[in-house]
Amino acid sequence: MKRLLITGGAGFVGSALVRYILGTTEDRVLVVDKLTYAGNLDSLAAVASHPHYYFTRTDIGDGKAIALLLLDFQPDAIMHLAAESHVDRSIDGPSAFIDTNITGTAILLEAALRYWESLPKAKRASFRFHHISTDEVYGDLPDNGTRFHECSPYMPSNPYSATKAASDHLVRAWMRTYGLPVLVTNCSNNYGPYHFPEKLIPLIIINAISDKPVPVYGDGRQIRDWLYVEDHARALYQVVTRALPGESYTIGGHNERRNIEVVETLCALLEQAGAPHPPGVTTFRQLITLVEDRPGHDRRYAVDAEKIFRELGWQPKETFESGLAKTVQWYLTHRAWWQRVLDGSYHGERLGLGPRQ
Repeated sequence: MKRLLITGGAGFVGSALVRYILGTTEDRVLVVDKLTYAGNLDSLAAVASHPHYYFTRTDIGDGKAIALLLLDFQPDAIMHLAAESHVDRSIDGPSAFIDTNITGTAILLEAALRYWESLPKAKRASFRFHHISTDEVYGDLPDNGTRFHECSPYMPSNPYSATKAASDHLVRAWMRTYGLPVLVTNCSNNYGPYHFPEKLIPLIIINAISDKPVPVYGDGRQIRDWLYVEDHARALYQVVTRALPGESYTIGGHNERRNIEVVETLCALLEQAGAPHPPGVTTFRQLITLVEDRPGHDRRYAVDAEKIFRELGWQPKETFESGLAKTVQWYLTHRAWWQRVLDGSYHGERLGLGPRQ
């Protein structure tokens, strides 16, 4: 039984990880989350009464508070998912991304280092600081079959990916300079239940059944590698419990699709599910609307997950087709969850959600 401190555990990937760990292991989990707009305790309702679940509303930028939490909880590992993570928001306001993704990570690393140095020798040897990052730090790829891997050069294209790249470098520097035993994972685009409604897949589903335009950036031919979030959660747990200090893993679903293909597939799945058409609409595809492209929009991401399969035996269970079908059904049957996000009642404030991807 391990004690895991998970930052950003009320977010999309973080909550999937928490639900996975508490549902399949005897580990104890402390969720540390500031509860910014993307943090949603509704996503943890299924485990809120679990005897091994603990939550604190704490900012990773509060070094004193984090230090006290570490001393009190005595984690065997820190899994760091807390981040500002939306490209459009980073273009509109990059300073928040710098504060959280760079400065916040540095403060968390300082607290983790002091805690790790205080541990007995055996616990120091088994401790891990697992930093969860993104494939967007590598920039984009030509449409020629190449894929990102653990040694790909960093070439971020926007403020979000630049701040995540900086945090990756900080984490590795803390191992090289101070010996802190770290792990870094870089994943492809996640999708699945509890995904914040401004993201592409939930946005398309919700807009389509709400008689709103289904927005697609530019020509819609950008390519993403899609990973079902519950598969990602399994991968993260295997890394933190089995990988050696200093290792890095790229995690992807080997499911490359153009954005327009994803949107058209979602429309078809909504038809198959019998979702009611808005008035005057005979097919959901009629709602597809091309909108002005995002500045600096990366054209293609693709991830080579061979190393994590070879060394840790992980591979995704869901195909893109099976995962997307599950996702559509979840949003159709969990209207209360996303409606509380849209009307702001989950946080007590109304959010203006636009055509974000």
